[in-house]
Amino acid sequence: MFQYKCLNPISSVGMEHLTTDYTETQDADQADAILVRSASMHEMDLSDKVKVVARAGAGVNNIPLKDLADKGVVVFNTPGANANGVKEMVIAGMLLASRDIVGGIEWIEQQKENENIGKLAEKQKKQFAGSEIKGKRLGVIGLGAIGAMVANTAIYLGMEVYGYDPYISIDTAWKLSREIKHISNVEDIFRECDYITLHVPLLESTKGMISKKSISMMKEDVVILNFSRDLLVDEMALVEALDAGKVKKYVTDFANPTVAGAKNTLVTPHLGASTEESEDNCATMAVKEVRDYLENGNIHNSVNYPNCDMGQCLVAGRIAINHRNVVNMISQFAKVLGDADMNISDMTNKSKGDYAYTLIDLEAKAPAEVIEKLESIEGVLKVRIIK
Repeated sequence: MFQYKCLNPISSVGMEHLTTDYTETQDADQADAILVRSASMHEMDLSDKVKVVARAGAGVNNIPLKDLADKGVVVFNTPGANANGVKEMVIAGMLLASRDIVGGIEWIEQQKENENIGKLAEKQKKQFAGSEIKGKRLGVIGLGAIGAMVANTAIYLGMEVYGYDPYISIDTAWKLSREIKHISNVEDIFRECDYITLHVPLLESTKGMISKKSISMMKEDVVILNFSRDLLVDEMALVEALDAGKVKKYVTDFANPTVAGAKNTLVTPHLGASTEESEDNCATMAVKEVRDYLENGNIHNSVNYPNCDMGQCLVAGRIAINHRNVVNMISQFAKVLGDADMNISDMTNKSKGDYAYTLIDLEAKAPAEVIEKLESIEGVLKVRIIK
């Protein structure tokens, strides 16, 4: 039996994938698994009972990844599960920035009592007309699940698309339209594109990437869209560029005092992934990740531990070891098991940065004294009996 704790409301569609082996607890310290969306976990001191945290979404800024890794707690996210919802918001943002649809709707609302509203609208509509996106250049910075979908959709809409991502995965590359121009220098996007959309994680290397310097390289009347993270943009510099007319529109999903009400900004209240479908997809993926980890020891989409998969255990026993990525760990594990006359039938070891993960299938169940000896090895963070 496993216990779980939800720090935020999680879609019932996802929770339906839990079996009767799972029960909910209100005490996080009694949980084997934590499910979270936006709640901050940085001030939480989780007990040693917690084995896994699953974020029903892509961003993990609200989770102390290193602290949890040091406790042997695997953190999952759900990349791609909300991609379509965000993609649709980006496309909508481009259309709203190109045609002053919002301004037109607001004008109609102001004139709703005017009996001549129809004739007056014909006279006033030019101020809201705008331009089409077909034939314009779109620069997509970051070609992950969302960026790739935005790029492909823009091709279908007749745009000329430039894509920049020095770390693009092979799987993503195969899914991209051949018509997308792959750019090796992000400054080419700054110089050439009419629209620029951001789809990169917030790192020290990406923080403030839209800066006074990068804005100075951009075309007049450029439109910038940010549905990724607010700190990717130096918003004070951007507001200055909006006031000066250098930037035509800034479309962002992150409301704050700097951009709310600023000239030529379209600010939405973090709606990117807030669709029923996205929430259902994220919850379903998160629950499946938790189950596969707790029941089989397999890791997929972890942000602090390496991916590792040995399928379902078909032998008598399986143990999982979260440990530091240092030399001589495997030989120490083997010695402990060998001294206990336990035969290893299969084993996988994977590493990611400072941390590593080892799954070991055994021809007999591991007794408590063996687990204790493994736990006592320096550098071992957590040992679990899977079967």
